[in-house]
Amino acid sequence: MNVNAMTAALSLLILLTCAPVRIYSQPERRLVSMTLVRNASSLGAFCLDGSLPAYHLDRGFGAGARNWVLQFEGGGWCNDIKSCLERAPTRRGSTSYMSKTEVFSGILSNNASFNPGVICNFAFFFILQYNRRLPVAIGRNWLMVFVPLVVGNVSHGVIAAAVDGGAPGRRIFSRKLGFRPKTLGGAQPSTAATINPWKMIPMTSLLYFRGQRIWQAIIQDLLPKGLAQAKKALLSGCSAGGLATFHHCDGFASFLPKNASVKCLSDAGFFLNGRDIARNYTMRYFFKGVVSLQGVAKNLDKNCTSSLDPELCFFPQYALPYIRTPYFILNSAYDVYQFHHILVPPSADPHGHWYHCKLDPAACNAVQINTLQGFRKYMLETLHFFLTNSTRGGMFINSCFAHCQSEDQDTWLAPDSPRVNNVTISKAVGDWYFSRSRSKAIDCPYPCDKTCHNLIP
Repeated sequence: MNVNAMTAALSLLILLTCAPVRIYSQPERRLVSMTLVRNASSLGAFCLDGSLPAYHLDRGFGAGARNWVLQFEGGGWCNDIKSCLERAPTRRGSTSYMSKTEVFSGILSNNASFNPGVICNFAFFFILQYNRRLPVAIGRNWLMVFVPLVVGNVSHGVIAAAVDGGAPGRRIFSRKLGFRPKTLGGAQPSTAATINPWKMIPMTSLLYFRGQRIWQAIIQDLLPKGLAQAKKALLSGCSAGGLATFHHCDGFASFLPKNASVKCLSDAGFFLNGRDIARNYTMRYFFKGVVSLQGVAKNLDKNCTSSLDPELCFFPQYALPYIRTPYFILNSAYDVYQFHHILVPPSADPHGHWYHCKLDPAACNAVQINTLQGFRKYMLETLHFFLTNSTRGGMFINSCFAHCQSEDQDTWLAPDSPRVNNVTISKAVGDWYFSRSRSKAIDCPYPCDKTCHNLIP
């Protein structure tokens, strides 16, 4: 068959294969059951309330059977005893309250019509270079693992940063006796303020901060299920789960074969150490509570903590320079969570001057818009070294008022999903993962992007 005939045949294949994308129908809801890590207790790995950790595994098949996506769930952190007690008897702190099934969509979809670098995009690449093997899409037939936020990345504070607050003897709190430092494994008890929050919040008996042990227990459970033979792997996460990937990335790569292609992605996890509108470092103070309460410091990058305070190394902008594994940053320059909790937290706007602006950016006045543009500028400044110096990194910084864009099918890949330079998020990630292009995109400032889904809760 000559080149023209091969090109024509492949063009027809593209039209047939891409039909589901161009017609586009709502993807079927794919429900994946929970898997308990039953040997976790032998490793001292417990969720915040002492329940066993778990994950959701959707097995791959065919060409994707040795390729993995591990996705950390988002959901914030607790930074003091009161907030951790409130969190423990919920799905954020216990597998007992967690949904026993999860919907896999967006980056977790194994449907070629709805996942990144789908066959349509790869086919065009193949026509231009028909002597090369057609690349496999991320997610197409891959093994998908969803790690809930009670187990390995968030909700236990240190879990959010994927670091261990669970050293033997780390703080455990007893409701019945008021505040009482206890120990496990023979270590000395820690000290803390003498408070008794259980009079107001009689919820749980003990709090376990065992993030790193939970993560290790999950990895140990997955290795014999095929992770030890992985050819390709992507560690990703959304929000607090995205922050977790900054701290887990290199460790995750160390578990896999040296010849495996291992990369990491953070979606809406690039939390900034910025001042709020009252000129206070509200988020830094919050993270300091997380780091202090849960013993995070010893598990942060030593190169970072040798020169900076631990709570600063908890921020991605200070951890990123030390990550050796190829990394992709997906974030909005006007991330809604950061807008509402870092730039304009309730404490900085007691009279509600920003109330309408927070609900709808079109309602912001000129001063507020300038403040938001300043926040965007600061984010781009912190990423400048990564943009210019990282040869294996990628980024997609758009101008949508949103938070987490990889787990939602509408923003990940759909006919009207957000674009930068006419490239969707899923294609940008696929191009980066398979090294098809440089894949570093920065959107123009608000309000120029008309493809945005402004998802303000």
